[in-house]
Order: sequence, then structure tokens, then C-alpha cells
Amino acid sequence: MKSKSGRGTTSLAKEAHLIGQPAKSRKVSIRKRNVRAPAPLRGEQIALGDLSKNLGYRIRRAQLWVFKDLSRQLASFDISIAQYSVLSIINTNPGINQLAIASVLSIERAGLGRLVERLERQGLVARTASPTNRRYYVLHLTTAGAALLDRLRSLIAQHEGALAQKLGSRAYKQLLRTLSIFLHE
Repeated sequence: MKSKSGRGTTSLAKEAHLIGQPAKSRKVSIRKRNVRAPAPLRGEQIALGDLSKNLGYRIRRAQLWVFKDLSRQLASFDISIAQYSVLSIINTNPGINQLAIASVLSIERAGLGRLVERLERQGLVARTASPTNRRYYVLHLTTAGAALLDRLRSLIAQHEGALAQKLGSRAYKQLLRTLSIFLHE
């Protein structure tokens, strides 16, 4: 039996069956045009091209290093960088509402809500209705939250010391001053 295209139905069924399959399994030859040499293997230096001149890329790489190092250190306390940040903000601003924290840390409100719920379950944060506006919750550290934050301060100081050592003390201080322009954006 032939279809309108002049092909047999078996042939069409085979082609339909092969759609979505990799080219190898379809036995289609692919011509190689303008193929570059494969990227170097792990451990070999990979050229960054224009990225090496891009400040945003360098800042991102620095952020990844900082987050990886700090996350590793905070893991033993079963706390994330975001949770540490929220605890720190609440400690400095007792009675702050979640909306203000979400704004200053650039965290989506829904994500912050889940984060605060976890801190509350861990017994680190107390959430109560605001005395001035019942639609908002205000946050306070519990005794356990304050004690944990005190323990984390020395860990954070060690982390910052490692970062200062990696950059050099002078460059570290200069970078802090330079990046301070972004603190309240």
C-alpha cells in the first residue's frame, strides 16, 4: 500500500518510529563542517577567550569560590549561606518582617517563607504577628539561634581570613571598599 508521497506505509512507520532517535540510530550520515578540536581534558588549561577580560565573569568565579568554601564550612552546622544571612539580618534587626529581609537579601518572598519555616522548625527563629500590622510576621532569634550565630561568627572570620590570604590583605580591603557600592542597590 502506498501513501500520497509515493512511499509504502511500512517505510513511513519506520521513519515515524525513528523520529526523536539520535542520528546514529537512524543511520543518517552527518557531514562534519567547521569542526573544532575537542576541548582539553580535565586538569588541562582551557582558554577563556573574551571571558578573561570580563569583570562580571571574574566576579562570578570569585563568588563561586567563596560560596563553595563557605558552604563546605557551614555544612557541619546543617545551615546554608542563605540561612546564615537571614539569621545575621534578624540578629542585627530584631523584629524585622520577612518582606524587609526578602528585599535586602534579594530573595523571593516565597523562597524566604520556606527558609524561615525551616529556621523556625530548627528552633533558631521565632515568628510572631507584628504588633502594628497583623498581616506581617516579625522575626526574632531564639536563644538557640543566637548561640548558633555566635558559633558561626568565628567560622565566618576564618573564612574571611582565608579569602584575605588568597587575595592579599591590601587587595582584600580594597575589594571590600570597591564592592561596597553594591550593598544598597
